[in-house]
Amino acid sequence: MLPSKDDFLLNLLNNNYSNETIYNYERDLSLFELFLKDSNLSFSKVDKKNIVLYKDFLRKGRYFELLKNDHQSIHNFPKDSEGKLDSRSINRMLSSLRSYLKYLIDFDIKTPISPEMVKLIKTVRKESQVADKDDLIRLIESPTLFEKDIFIQLRNRAILETLFSTGMRISELVSLNRDQINDDGKIYVLGKGKKQRFVYLTDRSKQHIFDYLNMREDDYPALFIPRRGGRNGSVGHRISTNYIQYKIAIYRRKLGIIVPTSAHSLRHGFATYLVEEGANPSAIQILLGHESLQTTNKYVHASDRYAEETHRKFHPLKD
Repeated sequence: MLPSKDDFLLNLLNNNYSNETIYNYERDLSLFELFLKDSNLSFSKVDKKNIVLYKDFLRKGRYFELLKNDHQSIHNFPKDSEGKLDSRSINRMLSSLRSYLKYLIDFDIKTPISPEMVKLIKTVRKESQVADKDDLIRLIESPTLFEKDIFIQLRNRAILETLFSTGMRISELVSLNRDQINDDGKIYVLGKGKKQRFVYLTDRSKQHIFDYLNMREDDYPALFIPRRGGRNGSVGHRISTNYIQYKIAIYRRKLGIIVPTSAHSLRHGFATYLVEEGANPSAIQILLGHESLQTTNKYVHASDRYAEETHRKFHPLKD
């Protein structure tokens, strides 16, 4: 156990970090604890060489081997099909460790290394991809095809319909409560950086949500809940982001969708295909909750169809 880890997480809570963010920090630090245990190393003995070995531990997916006999634990960690982390995921893990080390220094707790010794790794900038619209629709509809349990079928279909209908982040979706859903389909969400905005359900997504809610016999406030129990028991009875990502990965493989697709891909697709239909980027910025229009504009550039139509329409030698 890392010294003062619980105090670090409590400090995040007191500084108004979201429960999802705190959970991610806790998960990320647990990987470092797993590395220390596997290396038979105490935290007080950690040096710069150990940080290099930790990067290798993450890059090669060593943690996946250690956890493969614990089915639930494996799903709590992001990974590719081989159990390995990409460079961006590794950097997020390293950033969590750096934040923890900064906390120790701020509170005059002895630490064997400084945060500056935890260097991030070089990342490859990838062009954003989004699956074809028809493939995204097949993915959204796939719980109806693949799930045998009617509750899971209706719930997962409602989840995917909601993500694509609203363009909300997965963290925003799992935080939704039942009383936020009404007939007008207008949802007030608390987004990244505690920013508030409205998102909108289509008639189609509303119907799937109501079909799912009609199956519910509980009085839990959360909109989307696990089939049985929850990670925090009856308190915080709420579905996890990891479960949703896990199921999307399964649906995608079964459908044979080649383009990497996640919950964020549905948000990406939401914006990209609005652009292709001629939507104003400023309006999409509001719907996505982006602070800067520059962030939204990447969806304009990501749309091949939009680029092609622009070329045909505006090129000076088009005739």
